Amino acid sequence: MGKRKKQQKAEQVHNPAYDRADHLPDNKPESIALKIYSSAGAVVAGVIARKVIEKTWTKATGKTPPDDPHSPTVPLVEAIGWSLASGSAVAIARLLATRKAAGAWQRVSSGSAAADPASAAR
Repeated sequence: MGKRKKQQKAEQVHNPAYDRADHLPDNKPESIALKIYSSAGAVVAGVIARKVIEKTWTKATGKTPPDDPHSPTVPLVEAIGWSLASGSAVAIARLLATRKAAGAWQRVSSGSAAADPASAAR
């Protein structure tokens, strides 16, 4: 890999000057509060998604989800199905919660919700 490609790749990986959620510098208290707010929302969404997918799995298959899909006693198809279903559900829920938290934080911190009715409706 050439020197220029290495530099481009390094720039893509992480820019420590900015927070990925709303481009606030990392050292600002608002940025730290946003990270906490987003993380809390993501954790709650992940827990809820996990509970929902467990109930859905039980209803669809008639069995409880595998406790340890890595175990050789769990059929491979069941282990793969559970991994796909639970992993996807939790990842999507966390993504949506983080995006929603960042949008809400941006509206609250900028005060644009009152000025922009379209953003308040989201």
